[in-house]
Amino acid sequence: MNETIEKFGFPETLVHEYEHWVVLLRPAQPTLGSLVLAAKSDCTNFSALPAEAFAELAAVTKAIEDALKTFVRYAKINYLMLMMVDPNVHFHVIPRYDGAREFAGTEYIDAGWPKVPDLGSAVALDGDAKAALRDALTPLFA
Repeated sequence: MNETIEKFGFPETLVHEYEHWVVLLRPAQPTLGSLVLAAKSDCTNFSALPAEAFAELAAVTKAIEDALKTFVRYAKINYLMLMMVDPNVHFHVIPRYDGAREFAGTEYIDAGWPKVPDLGSAVALDGDAKAALRDALTPLFA
């Protein structure tokens, strides 16, 4: 796995693995169910990914959207490809909704709704919360 995947907590944050991509729980949750979709390649340019990774991306995004629709009932979903600090190809997947969602006694408010996501208002997950959320999301990808 590449440096970016490891920075986002792999393997502890792994929700689902594909041939060319991994879906990781985002350790800081600006909204409930926020994920990181990361290419397993060492590429640092989106256009440099192999054609097979692009082909697989359609199935991966469909699985993400279906899982998060079930889990968090989002109104919109944002895929943010920032790659400013973490160099390898990856997206921050932010489910968007009006109001709040609750999971395991913690409230998750979409502070940026209906505009740009407020990544600075993220809930930082401790080890137990991270494991519980990952374990709740993982079966939705089966």
